[in-house]
Amino acid sequence: MTNKPRTSQTRAKKPTTSRSPETKLIKELAKILDAENLSEIEMEKGDLRLRVTRQLMGGVPVAAAFPAAAPVGTSVAVSPVAAEAAIDVNPADEAGAVTSPMVGTVYLRSNPDADPFAKVGDSVKEGDTILLIEAMKTFNPIKATSSGKVAKILVEDGQPVEFGEALLVIS
Repeated sequence: MTNKPRTSQTRAKKPTTSRSPETKLIKELAKILDAENLSEIEMEKGDLRLRVTRQLMGGVPVAAAFPAAAPVGTSVAVSPVAAEAAIDVNPADEAGAVTSPMVGTVYLRSNPDADPFAKVGDSVKEGDTILLIEAMKTFNPIKATSSGKVAKILVEDGQPVEFGEALLVIS
């Protein structure tokens, strides 16, 4: 009995990339996006940091992987589509953007009968409360990060928000 070396003709190998732990993790995160109707999910495990996003209007999930120690604003995209999507749709990168420090529900006013904390065109000072985020039954005031005028409000009253999501822009 002789041992023959295996060749590509005798047995085809499946690509190992579809079985990598990162690929499995991305697929699981994409399933969570669909199940929970989220637009974005991010997680960190060891030195691997993953962010999976999707467009809510019939888009396909897009994933980006980058080292956890990478400086803010740099990432290594899994595909060119992910890099383009991050550039085109991320209002959090806009100058003067105020981003959510937590996951929760945003409120533009202190109660349903009150005036909004800020409207487009209003002048705000650094430290002024500009909205509230409710997380775990606690209302957290979100303060203006700089003085200026409210240029855009990117969220609606009662809207769920995610960590890092742009809330409004102060110019």
